[in-house]
Amino acid sequence: MDYIVLSIPIFFLLIGVEVLIAKLSKTRLYRLNDAVSNISCGIAQQITGVLSKTILIVGYIYLYENHRWLDIPDNWWTYLLLFIGIDFCYYWFHRLAHEISLLWGTHIVHHQSEEYNLSVALRQSSFQAFISTLFYLPLALVGFNPIAFVAINAFQTLYQFWIHTKTIGKLHPAIEFVFNTPSHHRVHHGRNPKYIDKNHGGTLIIFDRLFGTFQPEEEEVIYGVTKPLASWNPIWANFDWYADLWDDLRQPMSWPDRLKVLFKPPGWMPDHLGGPRKPIEITPETATVYNTEIPVALNYYILAQYLFLLLGTSLFLFNVEAFSYSQQLVVGVYLLWGIMNLGVMFELRNWVKHSEVFRWIILVAVSLAISNGSVTGYLIIVLALISSLWFLKVYRFKSRI
Repeated sequence: MDYIVLSIPIFFLLIGVEVLIAKLSKTRLYRLNDAVSNISCGIAQQITGVLSKTILIVGYIYLYENHRWLDIPDNWWTYLLLFIGIDFCYYWFHRLAHEISLLWGTHIVHHQSEEYNLSVALRQSSFQAFISTLFYLPLALVGFNPIAFVAINAFQTLYQFWIHTKTIGKLHPAIEFVFNTPSHHRVHHGRNPKYIDKNHGGTLIIFDRLFGTFQPEEEEVIYGVTKPLASWNPIWANFDWYADLWDDLRQPMSWPDRLKVLFKPPGWMPDHLGGPRKPIEITPETATVYNTEIPVALNYYILAQYLFLLLGTSLFLFNVEAFSYSQQLVVGVYLLWGIMNLGVMFELRNWVKHSEVFRWIILVAVSLAISNGSVTGYLIIVLALISSLWFLKVYRFKSRI
């Protein structure tokens, strides 16, 4: 049972509540382009996660059944120990993902948004799970039951959804001392120099206190990363850091220095190339936020198509076991194609005109081939035709690129 997928309706319900709070309080918490980009990264992560979750579960079960050291009973205190163990493993993955440049590329996606709201919780890297999986395998060797691990690990992930908000201030000091809270996690998402690489905890904040990475929320947090992504493309978001890393590796340096570029903290460079890049001081007055303006009619098109894509993604994830591997691959790629197009439309890129029309042509062709006269097939064809004509009407202007 995938508890994360089952929680998707609750995620969107709570996002709706936060949007309503923002409207009533007349505060700016959401921008359509940013929220769509955040959720699209989450869609990409869930689609690629179909494979990574299998790797985690199969690997965990194999180690548990063949190499476990202890036969740990199932009772409340062992579940408590497992909960602490999972949070401990998560802390070290999360901390090292910030402190090792090569790993930072698997996590940076979560930090690229320059807003802070519940949609940011859904903004996840498509590569992260392939690395974080390794940090949990020692729990299988110790002898913690795989079923209990899956359930508690899902809880730890779900817990972190609600802490991505500015609508909740600091809580009771006793709660703030033990648990990760919105205040602690706002610090974690800050690009203020004093906030960078702080508060790595998942559910608990005690490991940050123990290992010297705790930082309370003090001055106003400026969100994002030190080198902004400056794109709404959720696919490119997963590769942007590695493109920069590749550029660094191509600079004239020794092979030992190239290894240091990969495994030292992000921004490390040898002295003859200027040395480590330090984050600059930033204030609300000096901070800039990436934004693009598009015609209102195009906003409506993107929003309508995004709702269809969300529906299609939800149906796919809830019924993924009914698809063969090749079908999962085809559907997954088509969904990723859709979220990429909609993100790029916010940037008014010229090539997306052709990509979006071609996407609808492919859908019509596939529907004609497999519909067998079904009502659903014909409805999809009508939707595709209407959507393509609508798109061509609202995208009739000179694009930026």
